[in-house]
Amino acid sequence: MKLNTLINSAFVIASIALVPGIASAQITNNNKISLINLGRAENLARQAAEQINGGLQHYRAQNSMYGPAKRSPHTYDGHGKWTFTFKGHSPDSDTPTVESVVTVSRTRIVHIDYNGPIRSTP
Repeated sequence: MKLNTLINSAFVIASIALVPGIASAQITNNNKISLINLGRAENLARQAAEQINGGLQHYRAQNSMYGPAKRSPHTYDGHGKWTFTFKGHSPDSDTPTVESVVTVSRTRIVHIDYNGPIRSTP
């Protein structure tokens, strides 16, 4: 009986080790928490731009706002706020026509700093 319990326990432990993400989900460190917060901030920034520009039937953010959050066009102030600067376009075109600058705090407060014509970069 004890041998069966031992074998079953070993099988469960081995199964957990083989499933991606299960073991790492139980380990919390600041880097993983920061990535989760960044991902949420990216989504909130994109959604704010979508809403202010008439919804998805009228507006699409640039592709980098849909991909991995680490690759999104953002800066971090070191105090819990991310600022995203990105362009958008109409669904029937790939030519950007709108620039958005959206700041999102760790507490999920969203502020649209700028939303308008694309500005020239210095």
